[in-house]
Amino acid sequence: MLDQAIGWIKSLTEAGLALIALGVVLQILFGAAVPFIGLDVIGSVTSLVKSLGSEGLVGLVAIWVLWGIYSK
Repeated sequence: MLDQAIGWIKSLTEAGLALIALGVVLQILFGAAVPFIGLDVIGSVTSLVKSLGSEGLVGLVAIWVLWGIYSK
């Protein structure tokens, strides 16, 4: 049962990353005013990277931990 829950979580994570990538591509193609998205995907990703980058070593450790969780 735990393996099934982990499989669902992995599938949801991959779907979420695919949606983020699609949002970035659509925003690059159509500009900031993509009518059916309603959010600024590139701005959100940029903000996340800036906030992690401004934390220095703590931000690097956070990225390393997130990458380790995702790559498993």
